[in-house]
Order: sequence, then structure tokens, then C-alpha cells
Amino acid sequence: MAKPPQPDLFPESSLESDAGATFVLESKGKWWHAGYHLTTAIVGPTILTLPYAFRGLGWGLGLFCLTALGCVTFYSYYLMSRVLEHCEKAGRRHIRFRELAADVLGSGWMFYFVIFIQTAINTGVGIGAILLAGQCLKIMYENLSPNGSLRLYEFIAMVTVVMIVLSQLPSFHSLRHINLISLLLCLGYSFLVVGACIHAGLSKNAPARDYSLESSSSARVFSAFTSISIIAAIFGNGILPEIQATLAPPATGKMVKGLLMCYTVAFFTFYSAAVSGYWVFGNKSNSNILKSLMPDEAPSLAPTMLLGLAVLFVLLQLLAIGLVYSQVAYEIMEKQSADVKQGMFSKRNLIPRLILRSLYVIFCGFMAAMLPFFGDISGVVGAIGFIPLDFILPMLLYNMTHKPSRLSFTYWLNLFIIIAFTGVGIMGAFSSIRKLVLDANTFKLFSSDVVD
Repeated sequence: MAKPPQPDLFPESSLESDAGATFVLESKGKWWHAGYHLTTAIVGPTILTLPYAFRGLGWGLGLFCLTALGCVTFYSYYLMSRVLEHCEKAGRRHIRFRELAADVLGSGWMFYFVIFIQTAINTGVGIGAILLAGQCLKIMYENLSPNGSLRLYEFIAMVTVVMIVLSQLPSFHSLRHINLISLLLCLGYSFLVVGACIHAGLSKNAPARDYSLESSSSARVFSAFTSISIIAAIFGNGILPEIQATLAPPATGKMVKGLLMCYTVAFFTFYSAAVSGYWVFGNKSNSNILKSLMPDEAPSLAPTMLLGLAVLFVLLQLLAIGLVYSQVAYEIMEKQSADVKQGMFSKRNLIPRLILRSLYVIFCGFMAAMLPFFGDISGVVGAIGFIPLDFILPMLLYNMTHKPSRLSFTYWLNLFIIIAFTGVGIMGAFSSIRKLVLDANTFKLFSSDVVD
């Protein structure tokens, strides 16, 4: 069995011969570029799932969980940034989550654990982004051609082709302008959806509001943990070290500014989408609130032009999200296949990049078409992916590197978060997988409908 990679004592020198670091994670960015990347990674169309998450929690617990998870993730990302800065000042600059964890915790298996979790996140988000983009195209098509014959998997194939083309953008830093547009798009469709929900709620065709939870106690518990996992997935990103790696060194203080930009956008978009959507649809909220606003068996509950523009904005931002979450996979591919001594666009490096990235996107597109479980995928990815990387490891890494006193508030707060979210992650994984299994009995492979 191959020996696990050992932490490099001289990472700066090794990065010079690392194609993944040189080509994909090139360090040229400003703090606002990191803010664009973070906002694209966190504030995406998954916010349209928040009313769906609230239906498993209700008003009080829903708002509490949304606020608590927002505070915990901001704190977590701040600590992670401090850990990365600490290592950089000590001469051990890390640009990958897996290497940071293996170095600080001194365990080779942690390297592979983080790779596995990041792969689950990247692939899960890639599948979800393509699936939701395909659903957006289908919504637009059905409104333009109600009797059309095209099915969901055909729209997913169209999105996959576009993603293959965009996947050839070589580096994370090269996405900075796309991610600025992504930030503006998320603000745009959030406020369009809020306006649509207010219009729907005040119209004479407003749906009957029912905020009651499930009647069975066990079902309520499972639904609550599934909802918490979905909210965790919405706040999570799991790639903060890779985003910080795009900053031109030294990175001290820059990431905090990027986080403040991201969470300012998140505050306005998360609460407005969650409250307005759940207010209108209650426990009938769809996993994509746009579907609730545009029901199959009834006329749209808001002006079609307004909803169409929101769907277009969502579709465009999903392309950026798919690109951001693919960067870790592309970095691994580039590190193994590219020759850093030759140019980024040399024939030697261009052909493997074209083939490997295309195959990765095709795989995500195929899985999206075969398993249309967008809401369930969010819950599973949140439980097994984002919770360990964003709610547990940063606190552990901070306690290991900064060694706060065991009598300090910081030490006990970090320990409490680790224990609490370990339990939430286990219960969330069980309840999310349970729902996935239950839903598996209600659909056909390559179905034309997304299961809620």
C-alpha cells in the first residue's frame, strides 16, 4: 500500500514544480476577488431551497437555525483564515485544504479524508448545479411551448455542453470577472423572487397558507435534521483554503474583507428569500421556489416576465457555481497530468486538460440526468460534506495551531461547536439518506421531473 504523503517542510519550493498550484491556483488575486469567489460559492440558487428547508422546521426554529448556522460558518471561516495565516507566517504556506489538515493534525489519513469529502462536495454541487440549470431551461421552455416534447434530461445535456466549454478556463483567478457577474446575478434574482412572492401572497389567487409540521414525532425529527443539513449545505463551501490560495501573498487580513463582502450579500438574500417564500407557500414549498411560483396545473402566481428574468439569472449564475466547485477537481487533474515546465496553453498541457475536464463534466451531467434529486442531494452533501469541513475541522485546526488556554472561552466554544455539529452531521446524514432512499421509490431513471 502506498505510503500517505507527508507534509512538505518547504512548501514554497515544491509549489514551483506543482502544476496544480502554478496553473489552477495561481496567487494573483485581490481581497475583492476572494469576495467574488466566496459569494459565488455560498450565495447561489440554493437559497431558493430555503423555504423548502423551513417547512421541516417552522418559523421559529427555521429563523433560529438560519441565523445560528450563518454565525457559526462566518466564525468558522474566520478561524480557518487565521490558521492559514499562522502557517504562512511559520513558513508553511498551504494552498490546499487536504495538505493543511494533514500538516496541522499530523495524520496522513487526514489527507485522504479531506480529498474524499471535497470530492463528495464538488461532485454533489456539480451535479446539483447542472440539474437545477436544466430545470431552469425546462421551466422557460414549458412556458414558451406548453405542449413541447423535450424532456428534462435533454436540457441537462444542453447545460453539460456549455459547462464543457467553460471548464477550459484554466485557473481559479481567471473566474474573477465571471464571479463578479455571479454576485450581481444572485442579488438580481433574489429580489425578483422576493417581489414575485409578495405579489403572489397578496393576489386573489394566493395559495392557502399552512405552516404546520408533520403529524408524526419521528417524521418531524427526521425532517428537521434534513432541513438543518440543507441549510448547512447552503452556507458551506468546503474550499476556503483554495480560495485563499488565489490571493497574492501575504494574505493577512485580506480574507476577512472578502468574508465581510460575502456575508453582507448573504444577509440580504438569505433572509429575504426564506421569509418571503415560506410566508406564501408554507409547508407546500417546493425544493425550488420558482416551481411553486409557476405551478404545472395552474397559472403563474406572478408576472411571467418577472419570473422568466429570475430564471434566466439563476441559470447564468449556476454556470459560475459549477466552475467554482470544479476547481479542486481540476487542480488535482492538473497536478497529475500537466508539465509545469511547459506553458499553460502548450499542446502538452492543453490536450489532457481538455479531455479530463470534459470527462468530469460529462459524468456530473449524466448523474444529474439519471438521479433528479436536487433537494435530497443538498441534504446529503450538507451532512457528509459541508458539516465536517466547515463546522468541525476549522475549530479543531485552530485549537491545534493557536493553542488557546483550556480555561478560555474560545477553547470551550470551539469544543462545543465540534461536539454539537458532529451530532448534527450524524443525524443529518441518516435523515437525508433516509429521505433519499424513500424518494428513490417514487421516480424513474432519467425522469423529466425533479423529486422534492
